[in-house]
Amino acid sequence: MEVKLHDIGEGMAEASINCFLVKPGEFVKADDPLIEVQTDKMVAEIPSPTSGIVKEFKVAPGDTVPVGTVLLVLEAAGKGAGAESVSDAFRETATKTGTVMETAILPKKEAITQIYPRVLASPYTRKLARDNSVNIEEITGSGPAGRIVDEDVLQFIEKGKESPKRVGPVGTTRIPAADSSIPTIGKTIPFRGRRKQIAKNLLHSIQTIPHCTHFEEIDVTNLIHFRNELKDAGKPISATAFFIKTLSICLKEFPIFNAVLDEQNEEIRLLDNHNFGVAVDTEEGLIVPVIRAIQTKALPEINKDMKTLTEKALNNSLTISDIQGGSFTISNVGPLGGSIGATPIIQHPQVALVSFHKTKKMPVVNDNDEIVIRSIMNLSMSFDHRVADGATAVKFTNRFAAYIQNPKMLLLELV
Repeated sequence: MEVKLHDIGEGMAEASINCFLVKPGEFVKADDPLIEVQTDKMVAEIPSPTSGIVKEFKVAPGDTVPVGTVLLVLEAAGKGAGAESVSDAFRETATKTGTVMETAILPKKEAITQIYPRVLASPYTRKLARDNSVNIEEITGSGPAGRIVDEDVLQFIEKGKESPKRVGPVGTTRIPAADSSIPTIGKTIPFRGRRKQIAKNLLHSIQTIPHCTHFEEIDVTNLIHFRNELKDAGKPISATAFFIKTLSICLKEFPIFNAVLDEQNEEIRLLDNHNFGVAVDTEEGLIVPVIRAIQTKALPEINKDMKTLTEKALNNSLTISDIQGGSFTISNVGPLGGSIGATPIIQHPQVALVSFHKTKKMPVVNDNDEIVIRSIMNLSMSFDHRVADGATAVKFTNRFAAYIQNPKMLLLELV
């Protein structure tokens, strides 16, 4: 039977082949992992739909293939088939692939175990090995059942650094001087996997949605003081958690920004749940895990969910449910420094995205015409101009600013 790439994520169109987890001629059981793939949002393993023998692969590591592509051919083990027929199939596959195998003579109907030892390791551990040009099959695992863990890979890398390097003979061939007038390529970066899918998603969004970006300055001085009070009381809450909850409160008054435009049915669907995508910067590119039903959650729970999802994103261990169903997106780039504004691209089919930028102390004239030093943060809000108008966006950010500038007023709204 043919094992095809199926949709393992929301709106997934393609995936890159990372590596094979089995070999031709190997017997696998139902749900055993066959191939590791990289989508735009996660690393995932394609499981075997049934027990059988791996006959041949139809793709190669590094390929980027669309959903529906045949990945490999699996010869399903027939019901009641004895060990002799299975062993014959192993030998036939081995002959075709040129693989040398040694098999023991097994009693009839005895279960067949793996011919090749399976390398047990998580997708992130495999990625760690690949990124450091390490053959994971050469590593001895220290985890349960010989599973290879991150520490095993790191120790293997360190041992390699300590080993003496071989120095080859010095050649005598003269290398001509490079023509300085011609630009040379230093190195190349693969444009596939998550980076390629991010590019496709952003291009589709910018070509579909008429973006309009509204900028605002927010006085966060009182919020900083309030957070310090909570921290001193043993209840630390991140600024981002405050931003998320405050935006959710504002969306109750301005639900147009928590919506989806259905052009086919000519209607704007206002969504009940505030499912916020929180952009996380990872080595593989930007990824947006989703905190669900924020309108029902208190600040400590939002803070905890955000930290958990951020750690999973950085460790490349997000599941499909972690990235699906977002209705509104935020991006906090302020901690990176240097950013005073941006024109963020909306996550289609959402309606809006808010980005928080650098906070800096500035002289401000207060209501008494006095110059005081305040902490000012810049905000950028991109919205779908087909769905909402600029005046509505201004009212939305004004309401957000009012709460942030007087954070104790949030106590009247918090659940």
